[in-house]
Amino acid sequence: MIVRFWRGRTLAGDADAYTDYMHETGIKAQRATPGNLASSILRRDEGTEVHFAVLSLWESWDAIRAFAGDAIETAVYFPEDRKYLLVLEPTVVHWEVPVWEAAEALVTHDRRTSA
Repeated sequence: MIVRFWRGRTLAGDADAYTDYMHETGIKAQRATPGNLASSILRRDEGTEVHFAVLSLWESWDAIRAFAGDAIETAVYFPEDRKYLLVLEPTVVHWEVPVWEAAEALVTHDRRTSA
């Protein structure tokens, strides 16, 4: 397995809208790609800026190529990312996962809809 890690920053006032946008574009595109095992949005509020990371888990390098193309280190952006992001990071980082332990049933969590 391989983890793909992307990061970016928005202004605090754009953070909720960008979270929704990332979910509707990047996360759904990753999840629709055969070989994607999981995708998550991580968020850290820091005053006037909000830092994001997208962590996705893939079964193989070929699965990542199916999502990102042959230049797998290049970040994948969607049309309105420029509207929200302060900087477009050009690359992502990958890690091979020698050990992954998780609960038998991973739960989908969306704090936007949680009570």
